[in-house]
Amino acid sequence: MRGWRYLALALTASLAAGQVFAATPAAKPAPKTQKAEAARSQALLGFQRDLVSVIAPQANAIPLLGAALMARPLQNQPKYNDFHTLIDRAAQASDTVPAVTWIRLSDCDTKADACPNPDAMAKLVEQAPDNAAVWLLKLGIDTRDKNDKAAREDLARAAAAKLYDDYTGVSLKALASTVTLLPPPADVIPPLSASGAAGVQVMLVFGLASTQPQPGLQATSRLCEGAGDDKALKDDCLKLGRTLEWSSSPLARSLGLHLREVLAEEPAQQEDARRARRNLIWQVQNFAQLSARAQGDAALCQHMLALARSGGTEMSLMLAALRDYNIGTDAPADWEPSKG
Repeated sequence: MRGWRYLALALTASLAAGQVFAATPAAKPAPKTQKAEAARSQALLGFQRDLVSVIAPQANAIPLLGAALMARPLQNQPKYNDFHTLIDRAAQASDTVPAVTWIRLSDCDTKADACPNPDAMAKLVEQAPDNAAVWLLKLGIDTRDKNDKAAREDLARAAAAKLYDDYTGVSLKALASTVTLLPPPADVIPPLSASGAAGVQVMLVFGLASTQPQPGLQATSRLCEGAGDDKALKDDCLKLGRTLEWSSSPLARSLGLHLREVLAEEPAQQEDARRARRNLIWQVQNFAQLSARAQGDAALCQHMLALARSGGTEMSLMLAALRDYNIGTDAPADWEPSKG
């Protein structure tokens, strides 16, 4: 299934472009500009610290999730406002949700080779047994640990699951609902920015939400690639693929479509999957271009924030943004992915 891995790289590149709302300099800036950018970066970190301090006293899980995501990249945070404390409080809240446990996976000790957080992984299996993303995350861990039998069982559990959700939409909502609690100070806004405060807020929301724990999609692809004459494995891969086609994530959807394209026996099903996969690449690339436009459009930034606050998934946000700006979700007949 090398074809899916190439597609995954293309989608990842486009999605990354869609998550970068801050303008990138075309050339190396002059020393004076470099100094100004460094000062702005420090001011932005200070703004994040202030936001965390404002949000931290809350007791509900979703605001605490937003605070934890904002605190995660910050160094030398006070213990009561650091990522570990905030995500633990969110997990202990009476209204906690699996999305909190998903982020808690990254609350772990990499030096001790204890990532993802094993307690969070065990809790996720209890909280969301019908979420294929949970089992594919476990599949990636078991594949890494060379536990082939457990990985095969994980695939069967994923195939039997009712949905696939990697909780990016919940993280976006948590961040978008809290990032506006304080106005960005003037020293974090680039002097010539046309998007102003909204541009800073969007950069924070989509940038911080892009660091979600990732299920083992490549490991899943390799396992299904080796199905050969194993009918039971092939059937599970096809069943899983149907769930992935309606998943929360463009990358997971791309794998689901590829599984159908490669494993389905009917040529009509294979062709339909190819067509849908082509449309998906069109959607992702156009969303990336729309996101790039937000660098100079405050109204577009505000709209992106509103979409994030409304909830849903990464996939539903992308499709809603395309529809709202009159961009078709089906690729033109003469369009090819290589043309961008």
